[in-house]
Amino acid sequence: MNKPPKYTPTLPSRADILAFIARTPGKVGTREIARAFNLKNDMRAELKRVLRDLADEGAVERKGKKLHHPGALASTVLADILSRDRDGDFIAIPDEWDEEAHGAAPKIRIHTPRKMKPSEAAGIGDKILVRVEETGDKDVRYSGRVIKIVDRPKHRVLGIFHKNPNGGGRLEPVDKKMLGKEMTIPQGATGDAEEGDLVAVETSRPSRFGLPHGRVVERLGALASEKAVSLIAIHAHSIPSVFRSETLREAEAAKPATMAHREDWRKLPLITIDPPDAKDHDDAVHAEADDDPANKGGFIVTVAIADVAHYVTPGSALDREALVRGNSVYFPDRVVPMLPERISNDLCSLRPHEDRAALAVRMIIGADGSKRSHTFHRIMMRSAAKLAYEQAQFAIDGRTDDVTGPILEPIIKPLYAAYEALVRARDERQPLDLDIPERKILLKADGTVDRVVVPERQDANRLIEEMMILANVAAAETLEKARVPLVYRVHDEPGIEKINALREFLASLQIPLAKAGALRPATFNTILRQVKGGEREQLINDVVLRSQAQAEYAAENYGHFGLNLRRYAHFTSPIRRYADLIVHRGLIRALKLGPDGLPDTFDVPVLAEIGAEISATERRAMLAERETKDRLIAHFLADRIGASFEGRVSGVHRAGLFVKLSETGADGFVPARTIGDEYFGYDEANHSMVGQRSGETYRLGDKVTVKLVEAAPIAGALRFELLSAGSGRRPGKKSHTPNPPKRPMRGPASRFRGKGGKGKKQRK
Repeated sequence: MNKPPKYTPTLPSRADILAFIARTPGKVGTREIARAFNLKNDMRAELKRVLRDLADEGAVERKGKKLHHPGALASTVLADILSRDRDGDFIAIPDEWDEEAHGAAPKIRIHTPRKMKPSEAAGIGDKILVRVEETGDKDVRYSGRVIKIVDRPKHRVLGIFHKNPNGGGRLEPVDKKMLGKEMTIPQGATGDAEEGDLVAVETSRPSRFGLPHGRVVERLGALASEKAVSLIAIHAHSIPSVFRSETLREAEAAKPATMAHREDWRKLPLITIDPPDAKDHDDAVHAEADDDPANKGGFIVTVAIADVAHYVTPGSALDREALVRGNSVYFPDRVVPMLPERISNDLCSLRPHEDRAALAVRMIIGADGSKRSHTFHRIMMRSAAKLAYEQAQFAIDGRTDDVTGPILEPIIKPLYAAYEALVRARDERQPLDLDIPERKILLKADGTVDRVVVPERQDANRLIEEMMILANVAAAETLEKARVPLVYRVHDEPGIEKINALREFLASLQIPLAKAGALRPATFNTILRQVKGGEREQLINDVVLRSQAQAEYAAENYGHFGLNLRRYAHFTSPIRRYADLIVHRGLIRALKLGPDGLPDTFDVPVLAEIGAEISATERRAMLAERETKDRLIAHFLADRIGASFEGRVSGVHRAGLFVKLSETGADGFVPARTIGDEYFGYDEANHSMVGQRSGETYRLGDKVTVKLVEAAPIAGALRFELLSAGSGRRPGKKSHTPNPPKRPMRGPASRFRGKGGKGKKQRK
């Protein structure tokens, strides 16, 4: 009897793959395509190559490891409500959309629940976070449900009130985009504002002549010194800074945790290592050599994290407000915390020699630094010591003090030995190794700027960082294995357009970036090593950073490109990040560690919405922190008008050059119209401004000498004049001579641009 011929699956055609992606709702990846066409493991490598080619050609779009047909929206997007349809439903379009690649932005019909308070209802002009689904309708392709109103139309302007001698006053706006656009406050419309007050002004339609008018509707605080500068960012970005009364009552009523559902680890000498000015201490570490003969040269590393989940339970007033805040916000003069001080600085701060509740992970590390196994425990601990980074480093370098002397041999040295093993694993993994100096502003007692420093990163900093990364990986692995949903910390690989732009720029410097092969952090590390120690080191680090995607929180895992990790979740800072609190609750639920775990109602769609919300609050915090630093440094330099400074060209725009000062890291702008005595054109491909007659060139990364011409401290803006000549001048042409501008910083924003681009600080 003849056997039927064995069925051998074949690789589907490109057309079949595209058709499958187009008809499959949501996003699909290699796994879904392989299952649909019954492809075995030996054919998946070829399938991945085909999908990579389709993505490079723009036939499909990639988000992590998932693909979808071009022009499709993610399940959760930011959108702007523009109009109503005939039935009265709101119509919105996505906030970010590539019209050149995909044509007109798709419309989203917003579903409005019947039972809703007027204050909760969205309206035309609002920016909303919306969960969308495809409808199949050609005209209105998506329907959506509002998760959160992110921003409403701005009928109010924030600014500094200045009194007029004869009554009334004027408003100096704090927004860089409104630089020079002052507003008149008529007599009787000042709202009892005093000179220097930060106020909110309701604008009126400007008359044909004179300045626009406004009426003070709220006094927000007095800006008597730089110590109050952070108030501007707090109010400009609507950052909640005052806790609700019910939240404070709940925090004050909280009682210290008991031994219920806990193991007693109070004899384990865990220690905290933090910045010297840290007020809350939410992580502690311990390491010891593993005496298991099967793990020769290995270690047992323990990371204990404050048990915030015990005090902040799902649905409580503390929980609701923590979600709205999303994270703590750090300014040079103050912290806007996610949780009240009773929780963050008291009950959950791992103070030395005091009993504290914690969630701990015990990890077995091999001699090569790889994690062999781990277990989570809900514990009661007692920190043996509180160290600052520099203090720990001094101790290991042989300079002990009264605190570090007794614990050097039994506690500190084993930690550093374990760290040396972790470094070996890190070097093998090859995460993205960017070197971006992070400047810190130090204030005097009166709130004015003392100096700007770049804190040295020592092994003590890296020790804590590596142990926290390891604990975060363990948390993600445990929740995945238990099939408990979680909020991942994800970082997508750079997009095709950014990589192509980076490749072109590097080629202009004779630095190759290969087109073929999978993109890995090691690809960038090779480039960074080539320029290490050279003049272009900082430039290349900055340009590579700008090419990267922004890390975010998501319920869908597509890995962490920068850390080169397949799965990663934030677990180690629940005092200051809501994402970590979600992960703690997930672990409590997965491992049955108590009654206060993640509720069953928190499924993937709910966590996707939370991920989008806290990603937005994180971006808000980063912008507010950066703007406050700009304002403080502008205050610091305001009395140095006319002084010259060394710096580098940090950005090139058709409107002019952005320059970062070497001394303070301050960013300022050189308008194109003030460069030299000829027309300077913008060369986008080479990131440069080129003189039309002379060929004189100012390029991204060039060292320059500038003179400070004007400072606008309230807006955080600086304007410079170039004192140094550019490169590439043609023979016979006159040397560049400074041509100081006569006009002050007034008029349209195009005359003076504030700092552009994304912040340098990348949060892992």
